[in-house]
Amino acid sequence: MPLRIVFMGTADFAVPTLVGLVGRGHEVVAVYTRAPKPAGRRGLDITPSPIEREALRFALPLLTPATLRTAEAANTAHGHGADVAIVVAYGLVLPKPMLEAFPLGAFNLHASLLPRWRGAAPINRAIMAGDSETGVMVMKMEEGLDSGPIALAERVPI
Repeated sequence: MPLRIVFMGTADFAVPTLVGLVGRGHEVVAVYTRAPKPAGRRGLDITPSPIEREALRFALPLLTPATLRTAEAANTAHGHGADVAIVVAYGLVLPKPMLEAFPLGAFNLHASLLPRWRGAAPINRAIMAGDSETGVMVMKMEEGLDSGPIALAERVPI
């Protein structure tokens, strides 16, 4: 059964998930990503995130809020009428009112074996620390950084 999904992501790591959701016939009702950032030698080039490029390619509604910690952000999330949120390498923490906007919850795909390497750049941090393995996990999100019950986990040797 196709779901109505809000997708939240920014980095290249998030692209296959968004593409897969669209390709499997789910209705992506909104895509949240971080705003374009200055790039290039002098910072004169404005570069959209990989997720912004994919959202535009699929003609999906795109939002780039600076924060999710406002009543307006929570109201907007509720207004999408989505069943679930899928979050992959987004870059903002979802506060409780945002998490409550989705009847089935919000699920985060994280590139480490939690609780190790919560937060940004978990793959880089695992390699720099000399870890012999890492992995990916899907968790039902709760308040806090990369916390909540684990739904799926896959270990990967480094």
